[in-house]
Amino acid sequence: MARQRVPEGPPAIPPVQKLRIRYAKRGRLRFSSTRDYQRALERAVRRAGVPMAYSAGFHPHPKISYANAAPTGTASEAEYVEISVVERLDPERLREALDAALPVGYDVLTVVEAAPGALADSLEASLWEVVLPGVTPDGARAALDTFLGLPEVLVTRTFKKGPRTFDVREAVLDAVVTDAGVDRAATAAATSCAILRMVVRHTTPAVRPDDVLTALRTAAALDPPAPPMVTRLAQGPLLEVPPRVADPLVTEQVAVGVDAVPRDTRAEST
Repeated sequence: MARQRVPEGPPAIPPVQKLRIRYAKRGRLRFSSTRDYQRALERAVRRAGVPMAYSAGFHPHPKISYANAAPTGTASEAEYVEISVVERLDPERLREALDAALPVGYDVLTVVEAAPGALADSLEASLWEVVLPGVTPDGARAALDTFLGLPEVLVTRTFKKGPRTFDVREAVLDAVVTDAGVDRAATAAATSCAILRMVVRHTTPAVRPDDVLTALRTAAALDPPAPPMVTRLAQGPLLEVPPRVADPLVTEQVAVGVDAVPRDTRAEST
């Protein structure tokens, strides 16, 4: 007996515009997960009345695409997401509406109409800042010099399919230790503090800041006495000489490296 065909549900309204969003994850919300942000954004687009495009079928979902989210526990000034809508929108008005609808700490920085090509393909590297409470700048520089002088530093991390060992050194394209900006770090009890900034190429598996810290501990005995504070300052296209990271939403700008920290003019990280 032939199987009956199950109806596919009502057709979806085709999108007329795709928008790319850069947002920050600040303060206590650095401890939120990617799924937490997904739920917050879906609620925000409903509250803001955004005319979202949805998938077809009996269980439609809003057309939202997330790209290379920062690990839970890290702050970020450069997270990216794409949304598709069924009515054309002014990007700046959408930015204001979403920023007002999201919880404080999820701050919408930029909204632009999507350019051709996949957003994920343009996210080639990240610029990270790691505040190391209780570590002197001289001690951190000595450890970093040891790390950078090695041809390979292997780290093992557990994934869903089990432990995997990979090289961390190759992904770190540039790094520097400084004590500039210590006053804004949440390290009031620390008597000394170093800041590590590094440009890290996006690889498979992804090399995270905690992987670099593990490599510094195993290769150079750098072991901060207090939990580091990690912030992604930028991610996007990689310019390799010297290693710098550009904003994928801006077509003409100076890319940033370890010696040039981008600042958002609307708010400081907390």
